[in-house]
Amino acid sequence: MASFKTTLQQTAVNIKVEHTIFALPFAYLGLVLAHQGWPGLTPFLLVTLAMVGARTAAMSFNRYIDRFIDARNPRTANRPIPAGTLSARSVLMVGLLALAVLIVAAALLNPLCLALSPIAVIALASYSYLKRFTWLCHFGLGFTDAIAPAGGWLAVRPAFTAAMVMLAAAVGIWIAGFDLIYACQDYDFDRTTGVHSFPARFGIPASLMLARVCHIAMIALLVGVGVSLSLGWLFYVGVALAAGLLVYEHRLINPRDLSKIDLAFFTVNSYVASVLFVFTLASLYV
Repeated sequence: MASFKTTLQQTAVNIKVEHTIFALPFAYLGLVLAHQGWPGLTPFLLVTLAMVGARTAAMSFNRYIDRFIDARNPRTANRPIPAGTLSARSVLMVGLLALAVLIVAAALLNPLCLALSPIAVIALASYSYLKRFTWLCHFGLGFTDAIAPAGGWLAVRPAFTAAMVMLAAAVGIWIAGFDLIYACQDYDFDRTTGVHSFPARFGIPASLMLARVCHIAMIALLVGVGVSLSLGWLFYVGVALAAGLLVYEHRLINPRDLSKIDLAFFTVNSYVASVLFVFTLASLYV
């Protein structure tokens, strides 16, 4: 029993289950915007199930695919696979099981979600390979996470609209922006080992500048969503607060001091997602 409990704990550590908060609020954002309010318990639970499955699969495959790179990088050498607390095979099996959960949830939502699920599967299973051949890998991660709000939207409104595309693009460019920041801490390792990243190719100052551009674009896209759907003033309050949080995030980091990356990456970004969801939901009822 102790061994099983330890395995569960290490699996939670491996997939960083607490960081699901990055993606879930945006899936819910797509859900409530498409329905223009609370869609009911069944769609909510199925979208939650699909999102948990998708993120578990993404993190599991990432850890499995990158296990040899992680073992060589001092920053990641203590992750469960290189540290020996989880086997590579068990992590792969968790990822495959999570994919099955995602597909079943998509099938229970509607035929379009099921038909599009192979795109999500391919993105989730393959984005980790991008760092092996292109510095555009950060935008590959952004595309993968952009599936969250699009999936939430299509769960209750199975049709592509300009608002849905802008919402998905906003999330994708936001994720790409903070992944650019996060990748700066591996600048030396990536250059030494030949791992492709924007910081390794263009340097840390350029990466932080591009991250700022990405986050400005995110705010512009969110304003576009609000205008397209004629959302109320509370939505724009949420967007303004998110913009303020992003400004704070960028003030925490500079090319000479990356010591506060964890605060910027994990704490501030979780607030961005939650604030946007809460204020958007409120705007639909005021």
